[in-house]
Amino acid sequence: MKVQCAICPNRCLLGDGQMGLCGARSNVGGAVVCENYGKLTSLALDPVEKKPLRRFFPGAFLLSAGSYGCNMHCPFCQNHRISMPEEPPALMNVPPDALVEEALRLKGDGNIGIAYTYNEPFVGYEYVMDCARLAHSCGLKNVAVTNGYVEESPLAELLPFIDAMNIDLKGFTPEFYEKLGGSLEAVKRTISLAVGKTHVEVTTLIVPGENDSPSEMERLSAWLSDISEEIPLHVSRSFPCYKYAGKPPARVDAVHALAAMAQKRLLHVYTGNC
Repeated sequence: MKVQCAICPNRCLLGDGQMGLCGARSNVGGAVVCENYGKLTSLALDPVEKKPLRRFFPGAFLLSAGSYGCNMHCPFCQNHRISMPEEPPALMNVPPDALVEEALRLKGDGNIGIAYTYNEPFVGYEYVMDCARLAHSCGLKNVAVTNGYVEESPLAELLPFIDAMNIDLKGFTPEFYEKLGGSLEAVKRTISLAVGKTHVEVTTLIVPGENDSPSEMERLSAWLSDISEEIPLHVSRSFPCYKYAGKPPARVDAVHALAAMAQKRLLHVYTGNC
């Protein structure tokens, strides 16, 4: 029996045993199952600024947990070895109670909570929800670092337990998002829904020749400022990897110029990897 996954706008229709486009959700006996539940590829105590978050508990730390899989397929992905692995990555089995217990243990080292990051957290929705509920009940903060390509209903269910989000706004043209296997309008909807319900910061990774035109940054920053000029924007420099290996990195001066343009509309603009 075929079933449809309802987590992201891909809406994968899966036959029995079939894996979704994200590589993390499949049809098992007529139900969509989160195959990466509790299976972590990365677990580290990171500065909150590394997420990146600049206006959310600066100087604090977050226990950062990542699994595998992603519902978009960016050819320049900076974490492709776990988001789109060609071979199964090394995995740690970390159930929600163990993750929260570790986060609580690290409070003495400045840890304030858990960040769901490194790969796309929404493809492991059930795990993130279970961890976030438990962490929330223990007084820990929850942070989602996401591409924002998620349906409205699961987002609304998770938001009450999320204290901050960094959402990728990868560009500002529908054509660019189509190339990445996503939807600009879906990501814009996520940002619009999240602002006001949790702390939101936005990241745009600058990829030479793809999303680096001044006019595109002008439109992107204008749209964000129409929601709130207080939204922090991180304009980050990309480095060549995955299918873009061999291409040049984004120029530092180009990143700074685009950030300066965004500052005309937004109060908090930061440059990354420069």
